[in-house]
Parts: sequence; C-alpha cells; structure tokens
Amino acid sequence: MTTQDDVITLALSKGRIFEETLPLLAAAGIEVLEDPEKSRKLILPTNRPEVRVVLVRATDVPTYVQYGGADLGVTGKDTLIEHGGQGLYQPLDLQIAKCRVSVAVRQDFDYASAVRQGARLNVATKYTSIARDFFAAKGVHVDMIKLYGSMELAPLTGLADAIVDLVSTGSTLRANHLVEVERIMDISSHLVVNQAALKLKREPLRRIIDAFAAATERKS
Repeated sequence: MTTQDDVITLALSKGRIFEETLPLLAAAGIEVLEDPEKSRKLILPTNRPEVRVVLVRATDVPTYVQYGGADLGVTGKDTLIEHGGQGLYQPLDLQIAKCRVSVAVRQDFDYASAVRQGARLNVATKYTSIARDFFAAKGVHVDMIKLYGSMELAPLTGLADAIVDLVSTGSTLRANHLVEVERIMDISSHLVVNQAALKLKREPLRRIIDAFAAATERKS
C-alpha cells in the first residue's frame, strides 16, 4: 500500500508546459489519467499510484517545490530567474515550451534614440529582475512598472515606453502595433527538484530524472 510519504508529487502549470511535459512523463512510464482542461481537480492521478500531478500557476511552481508542496516541477527559465532558485536542485533544461524574453515598444516610438540619449524609460513587465539587470548592463535608467497581464496595453495607453515580456511568434505584438526591439534571452522549461526530497526519495526521483534526461537527449 502506498503511503503519503511514498508519493511523488509533480507540480505543473496548465497549457503549453503541461502538454509538452506529457511525452517526458510517458518516457518515465507515467500517464496522467485526467485532462486538466476538462477536470476541475487540482490534483490529478496517474497510472502509477505513487505519482500524482498538482496543477498550480506557472509562477508558483518553484515555490511549491522549494517548500515541499511538490517534490519536483517543470517551470520556465524566466520564472526561475524571478524566483531566485533558492533551495532548488535544477538538474535539467528540458528544451520544451521555448520562447524568448524581449523588449517591445509602439511602432512609432524611437527606442534606439531614447536608449542612446540615456533618457529614463518607463518599463512595464512582470519580469522585473530580468528587465532591471538587462537595462542596468546597458547603462539605461528605468522606472519599473510591475504588471501581471495584458502587457501590450501599457505602451498603447501611455503607461509605459516599453514592455519586457515573453514572445513566441510575435503575432500578439503585431496585432497591437508593437515591435520587438531587443531580444534579452531565450527561454525554455527546466526540471526543478526539492533538495530534501532528493535525499528522502532518492531512487524514485532519480528514475524520473534519468527518464526525462534520456527523452530530452533523444529529442535534441
């Protein structure tokens, strides 16, 4: 009989990360038994009684893993940087859910001139650490405005001169008459593991990590 102490809990967020993690789970012999888009459950069973999936917000995955609410999780590099990565073992870049963090402005905004002249920029983003470090390295003074959604609205309403946000295809930017002016970094999703769990549940966690690593290697 499986006890609570034996259960392996994997934290995932709905959407692209969940979908692109499924083949990696399959490589580890794990199948999620319910569709998160159809179920209202936040804890999903798998075909293995000792493994379960918890659904949390993407930004909360590192926190759940850090404090033991989950033994391991899959989260974007952007989220990890903003979280700081404290208390997390980060064994693998899974090379899934790829995108980039970029600077974007209104089509009629002279970004190159504003940056070159050393003007202060108002920058809207939820990635404040990434944005602050990027502009500091360029010697550009910025006033940060933290937003959590609809980032494209900020330049259109005059709230900000620029935004720093995730970009995949760029179609949302184009639809809102914004242009991508600088690419800050490429993003993919990483596997993170609770350090205490790695000691207490070493063998079952190591099997999952190794299966993920092999599947990622085959794909690349």
